[in-house]
Amino acid sequence: MKNIATLLIAAYASYSWAGGLESLESFVKTAKTGRADFTQVVTAPAKEGQAPRVKTSTGTFEFSRPGRFKFVYKKPFEQSIVADGQTLWLFDVDLNQVTARKQSQVLGSTPAALIAAAPDLKSLQTDFTLADAPDKDGLQWVVATPKSKDGQLQSVRVGFKAATLNALEILDSFGQRSLLTFAQFEMNPVLNAAAFQFKPPPGADVIRP
Repeated sequence: MKNIATLLIAAYASYSWAGGLESLESFVKTAKTGRADFTQVVTAPAKEGQAPRVKTSTGTFEFSRPGRFKFVYKKPFEQSIVADGQTLWLFDVDLNQVTARKQSQVLGSTPAALIAAAPDLKSLQTDFTLADAPDKDGLQWVVATPKSKDGQLQSVRVGFKAATLNALEILDSFGQRSLLTFAQFEMNPVLNAAAFQFKPPPGADVIRP
């Protein structure tokens, strides 16, 4: 019979070697709703003779799986991205302009599908090739590569700490890198369904591509 010390060492080793894929699978299974603050740093490729351009935004993020989420950008410019299960809404406050698209046509191979929309890992694997990535900055990472080559997304890396969403790193086909870091993440809070409803404000220009 194995002694307690041996069992503890085995359990610790198993936990230590748990990779990003395992963390992602656990997150998708257990996080039915979530809420967090986020900071997004977008770094554009350097042009000849110029330093890379960096833009920082902050806001809040909520989701209710499957298919409903909301990003509210507060600084430096107000903007909202809302998915209500049928339509993906993008509202630019300064322009008073709303863009509406069918979720079924645009959501599958997006970063939001990885962290908020997909009901399970199998559905993610329909649109992404998923693989463990090396641990970095104390986080467990999984890299997701879109199977479709027609989009503007090269890859997405999702970082977890103790199976809690911590970071999302997006690389697009133009070489632009976006890093979202999440703080004060709440797992499975009670969220009002009305939070994911969107109605264009009066006078807004509504575009339906």
